[in-house]
Formats: sequence, structure tokens, C-alpha cells
Amino acid sequence: MSPILVVSNTSPICNLAIIGRLNLLQTQFGQIRIPQAVKSELDRLSHADASKGIQQAFREGWIKPHALRDERVARLLEATLDPGEAAAIALALEMSADWILLDERDGRTAAERAGLRVTGLLGVLLRAKKDGQIQAVKPEVEALRTRARFFVSPQVERKILDLAGE
Repeated sequence: MSPILVVSNTSPICNLAIIGRLNLLQTQFGQIRIPQAVKSELDRLSHADASKGIQQAFREGWIKPHALRDERVARLLEATLDPGEAAAIALALEMSADWILLDERDGRTAAERAGLRVTGLLGVLLRAKKDGQIQAVKPEVEALRTRARFFVSPQVERKILDLAGE
């Protein structure tokens, strides 16, 4: 079986690193590709422990920066998305990625319209619970909210917790 190809935006990586769960990406996907714009955003992360974990992942080679062959799609998407999201979608399209990791609604919508399979931080947590990597989703969502200042609408949180059986 060939490895799955996954491209990520900044948010899933930095938020999981902040709550000490960056390893979930490696165990679920093996290797994560990121465009240079996302690497630049991750390099500027001000959370020391999270930054340390991310730099370790770069050294270990499971988070891999990957250059875009053609910047035009990313530039077009930057009209409505931030540079990291735009570049991640462009890279996922270029590489015919199996998955793209995005959390922001506008980025997810754009990626889905482009035919990409999208999941985000909450999807990673649901998969982690299903695979027995975490005991429960609720405490992880609470950690994201308090430590990473990650916003989850009450409706989305209820849906995710229902899916998790919590």
C-alpha cells in the first residue's frame, strides 16, 4: 500500500503542538507536506514549547516543506484566503494529495470546491479517539480552546462530541 499524501495548513500543526498532541499527525498520516508559506508561519510561532516540537518534526523529516512548482493558483486564492491556506490548497492540488488539513471555514470551502478531501483538527481528534490514541475528545477541545485559543462554535463542538459518543 502506498503512503497517503497529506498537505497541511498552519493551524492543525501549531494547535496540536500547543496542546502537546503533534504526534497524532505523524501516527495518522506518516508524513505531512507543507508549502513554504506555512513553514514561514510555523517558524514565526511564538509559543516556545510548540515551536520546539514543530522544529523537532522538521528535523525528523515527517513534516516536510515542499516548494510550489507554479505560484499562480496560490496567488489567485490569496484574493480571499490567507497566504498559508492559499499555498496549502495550491500544493495539495499540484501533488494530487489524498487529504488537506485545514480548519478555517473559507479555506475548507475553497478546497472542497477544488475537489480536495478536507479534514481538520477536530477530524484528527475524532480519528485519534477511534484508534485509541486519546481517551476522549472533549478534554482535547477544551485544551485547544484554553491553551491555543482555538475557536469552535457550540454547534460544531456538539456535532463532534456526538460523533465521538461523548
